[in-house]
Amino acid sequence: MIGAIIGDIVGSRFEFIEDDNRGKNFKFFTSTCCATDDTFMTVAVAQALFLCKGDYSTLADKTINCMRSVAKAHPNTGWGEKFYHWLFDGTSSAPINSFGNGAGMRISPVGWVANSEEELKALSAIVTGVTHNHPEGMKGGEAIALCVYHARTGADKKTILKRAAEYYPILNDKSFTIANLQASYGYDELGDWVTCQGSVPHAILAFLESESFEDAVRNAVSIGGDSDTIGAMAGSIAEAYYGVPAELEEQALSYLSDDLKGIYYAFELIKKPRVKR
Repeated sequence: MIGAIIGDIVGSRFEFIEDDNRGKNFKFFTSTCCATDDTFMTVAVAQALFLCKGDYSTLADKTINCMRSVAKAHPNTGWGEKFYHWLFDGTSSAPINSFGNGAGMRISPVGWVANSEEELKALSAIVTGVTHNHPEGMKGGEAIALCVYHARTGADKKTILKRAAEYYPILNDKSFTIANLQASYGYDELGDWVTCQGSVPHAILAFLESESFEDAVRNAVSIGGDSDTIGAMAGSIAEAYYGVPAELEEQALSYLSDDLKGIYYAFELIKKPRVKR
């Protein structure tokens, strides 16, 4: 999940900032970067999976409890309004029918523990369904999880594209490129930029057009919009495909508090190995 954490931290300083000239040559880590809700909820999902110890019959309850526990320890961040009330009001654990891109930003740990595509889809449905039970939310979470799983288990980009396009056919559109998105993508009055359908395929594209882990994150952040979340989603797939340089992992972990680092290292003990290329 370090890929999601890095993408979140690197993209954090660009969130809500319109910059048509950002490009890809920005400084990767700065003093104004920080971990956001993307990192906190990714870590919470990892903790829930760790606590299940391979028995996922209680994964939904553990996911809810871990999300709320991590959020309580880190309340001052960019929580969406509906999700904030779900986290902190504590009156109901019912899902909120969301199709926001939070479904995709937190799902990557599932791709590191699943033993099969069937299991991956089942775990993704549980983790996503506790809040983002709208069909588009469920689809967005599963699409990112599936890309992480196939990248981890050795699939090439052609195969990952084929599977991802089953969820988002726009990925087969020849005009859907990072270069074109840099000139046209960003905030919109309807709020599509924070939905799964308005950002998950963009994050997948950022990975598909990349040449390295770092390049994938730079692609994601360069297009604008919800930079930390798109960075987290693209980074999660890129980690599974390329691996993450040790120096980037070390820098990213320096932004995390000790409680989050503890969960991170615990999850490292149970995650499945990736096929090295």
